Amino acid sequence: MKKETKENTFIKGITDGIPICLGYLSVAFAFGIFAVSNGLTSAEAVLISMTNVTSAGQLAAVPIMVSGGTLIELALSQFIINLRYALMSVSLSQKFDKSVRLADRFIIAFINTDEVFAVASSKNEVGKAYMFGLILTPYIGWSAGTAIGAIAGNILPAIVISALGIAIYGMFIAIVVPPARENKHILFCVILAIILSCLYRYVPVLSKVQSGFTIIICSVIASVAAALLFPFESGMEGENEL
Repeated sequence: MKKETKENTFIKGITDGIPICLGYLSVAFAFGIFAVSNGLTSAEAVLISMTNVTSAGQLAAVPIMVSGGTLIELALSQFIINLRYALMSVSLSQKFDKSVRLADRFIIAFINTDEVFAVASSKNEVGKAYMFGLILTPYIGWSAGTAIGAIAGNILPAIVISALGIAIYGMFIAIVVPPARENKHILFCVILAIILSCLYRYVPVLSKVQSGFTIIICSVIASVAAALLFPFESGMEGENEL
């Protein structure tokens, strides 16, 4: 069996995961407040975080659940929002050494968030021990942050809860705005999604569509339109150089 190096141990994984854990505490705190303010119990909010570990998916799921949306609506919205994780997991699997078995891959994929993927992908090769350490601390931070936020949402004044509830929207703005400013294709996709969302909010006929399906429709149309109008040309350029 291959001997582990200092860069590929369980403790090293935990160490590398601590910054992710700290970042997740604040985001999950905001989600906990958001979930409770929308009518979920603290236990329900924590259960969602412990079984999903996806900020965008969880944020989209809460309104669907509290409004009585269908399971199909919930499943489709989660599939589209979280589809990138499947692609990230396939890519990350190329970094695994022989110690990572099939069952281990399922566990790692469950908590293969954007940040975990980025850290693990920066390594030449990672093993089971390192990956389990890397996903452990972020998982604890995400679950604990949700619990703290949910509890705070039950005891803090309504005006404070309302103010803190905006934090999670601020997080998504911070994620979207920088790349949109640098890439006109991303900016187009974002603007189109905003326009479609407004139409589904204010146009009488479209406003009757449930929120979950609105997310699905806007996401698919904006993504497909951007892909068709701005196709990825790297491969074509490479072929022309041959």
